[in-house]
Amino acid sequence: MAKQHKITKYYIIAGEASGDLHAANLIAEMKKADPDAEFRAWGGDLMQKQGVELVRHYKTMNYMGFVEVAVNLRKVLGNISFCKKDIEEYKPDALILVDYPGFNLRIAEFAHEKGFKVFYYISPQVWAWKRRRVRKIKQSVDKMLVIFPFEEEFYRRYGIEVTYVGNPLLDELAKFGPGNRSIFLRRNSLGEKREIIALLPGSRTQEVKRMLPTMLKVTSQFPEYQFVVAGVSSLDVNIYKKMIGTMDAFLVMDQTYELLQCSSAALVTSGTATLETALLSVPEVVCYKATGFSYRLAKWMVKVKFISLVNLIMDKEVVKELIQGDLNVDNLVKELDQLLHNGKRQRQMLEDYEELKDRLGNVGASEKAAEVIMEAVRLKTK
Repeated sequence: MAKQHKITKYYIIAGEASGDLHAANLIAEMKKADPDAEFRAWGGDLMQKQGVELVRHYKTMNYMGFVEVAVNLRKVLGNISFCKKDIEEYKPDALILVDYPGFNLRIAEFAHEKGFKVFYYISPQVWAWKRRRVRKIKQSVDKMLVIFPFEEEFYRRYGIEVTYVGNPLLDELAKFGPGNRSIFLRRNSLGEKREIIALLPGSRTQEVKRMLPTMLKVTSQFPEYQFVVAGVSSLDVNIYKKMIGTMDAFLVMDQTYELLQCSSAALVTSGTATLETALLSVPEVVCYKATGFSYRLAKWMVKVKFISLVNLIMDKEVVKELIQGDLNVDNLVKELDQLLHNGKRQRQMLEDYEELKDRLGNVGASEKAAEVIMEAVRLKTK
C-alpha cells in the first residue's frame, strides 16, 4: 500500500498592513514549492487572497503606542488567549511570526513551550529598543529571518540562529515598471503642469491624525507644486477628506508607489515608507510625532542614533528627521525647500540612495525565506 503524503500545516501571524503584504508574498512562494501546504493565519486581505484560512483580520487588533494598548488591554489579552488555544487545536508543523512583537513574542514563548517549531520573519526592532527581548527570542525562536544586513550581525552576537534573506520591499518594487506620469495624472484628475510633492502620513489612524495636519500646512508655501496625499483603504477615506478640507491638496488611495514614481519630493512618516521612498529615489523629509508620554518613554528606551530605516542602514544622516517638537511648519518648509532647490543636497541624497540599494542586495527575499522555512520543516518531519 502506497504511503500517504503528509500535508504540511503552517500557522502565520501578521498584525498590520506591511506584515500582511510580506506574509502574502511568503505564502505565495511556499505554495509554489508545496501546493498542498495548508495555512491558517492572523492577517489581512492579501493573505486571504493567497487562500489562507483567516482567523482574525489585523484591523481588529492593530493598536499603536503605549496608551492605546493600555486602553485596549482586555481585547489584546483576549486575542492572545484565543490565539494560543487555536494553535494548540490546529497543531501546525511550524509557526511563522511576522514582525508585530508585542503580540508575537508572547505567542513564540507559548509555542516553544508546547514544542512547535517557531520562525520569526521580519525582526522586531530589538536593536533599537527593548533589548531584553533578545533573551526571549533566543529562548523561544528556532530561526530568525531578517531583512536588513546589520540585523544578521546583531543576532549572531547573541548566539541566535539567523539568516539574512534580503529585503522584501525589493521584490515588491520590482513588480512596478517605470512610472507613467501621464496615466497617473489622468487617472487621478491631477494637473499636468505642476510637479508633485507626496505626503505619506502613515497607515494607522493615530499616525495620520498626528502627521497630516502639519504636513498640509506646508502647501500654501509652495503654490507652484501640487501636493498629493497617499491614502490607504484600510482607513476610512473620510479621515483624510476632513483634514484636507478646502486646502490645495489632492488624495489618492492605494497608489503610494505610483505616486512616489511621479513625485519630486516627499514628506514621509517614519516607518517602512521612508525606505520605500528612498528605493524609488525620491528626496524626502522624515516626520515623526507621538503623544508626549509615548515620546518621553521611547526616548528613554531607544538605543539608536536615528529613527528612519534609511539612516539606520547607512549609519549616517542621509535624510533629515523632524521628530516631535522639531516637526513644525517652519522646519518642514525649510527642509522641503532644500530638497527642491538645493542641487547639491539633492545629488548627495540620491547618491546615498544608490549606496543604500547596493547594501540591501538583490530581489528574492520571499523565495529565500520560504526555502529556509520549508527545508527546516522537512528536516524536522523526516
